[in-house]
Amino acid sequence: MTQNQDDILLSTVIFTDGAASGNPGPGGWGAVIRSPEGHIHEMGGPAQDTTNNRMELTGAIKALAHLRLNPPGPIFLLTDSTYVIRGITQWIWGWRKRGWKTASGTAVTNKDLWQKLYILTHDSGLNVTWRYVPGHAGFPGNERCDRIAVAHSKGRRVGYFRGPEAEYSIDLTLLPPEAPLPEMKKRKAKAKAHSYLSVVGGEVMRHDSWSSCESRVKGQSGAKFKKAANAADELTILQTWGISPDKLPPQ
Repeated sequence: MTQNQDDILLSTVIFTDGAASGNPGPGGWGAVIRSPEGHIHEMGGPAQDTTNNRMELTGAIKALAHLRLNPPGPIFLLTDSTYVIRGITQWIWGWRKRGWKTASGTAVTNKDLWQKLYILTHDSGLNVTWRYVPGHAGFPGNERCDRIAVAHSKGRRVGYFRGPEAEYSIDLTLLPPEAPLPEMKKRKAKAKAHSYLSVVGGEVMRHDSWSSCESRVKGQSGAKFKKAANAADELTILQTWGISPDKLPPQ
């Protein structure tokens, strides 16, 4: 169902964002909540040794948790994180069915936060509609959350506004048009290795596969190994190890 801007502004509107310096590294999250009556509530916080995705999730969790004790009716949560939106509206059903495993059988990354977000959006009485807002595209609510999150990630002090919209310098009524999520980026296929080099006891060998290389160096004290992208890369690796190319057996 498509909602126009007037309908959305009659609901509670939340903007959230997250940031990490280093990814992983110091991080921060930010949220701005606008009530239908025009009351503004800014929030944010720091975290150490975290990731951008964890901070994006945390921003949404903290904002929704703030509203949990007194559910306000319909909520529109706007985020520039397609990871968060796809996760909570699409991927989470398969994760839960498989016992919080991905389709490939690995553990779901950020499981603890996804579980918290699921409870807030499905077991707490909150009525949340997720909406994508392009990041750094001039939408004031998103830009403000980004500034809060980045400031916290850099250890800077943040002043929050909490009061009537008439005294707020940011226009939260400027909302992005409803649009499909951007298509997911396809993962680039890993380039096939030209070879794998290993050194054990001063003797260098070339391997066609990682398994062969691994079996030679595993448990060997002082062993060295590295993947080579091409013939020139082989020579560079040998030079780094201080080994003459003449010691490398011919292919």
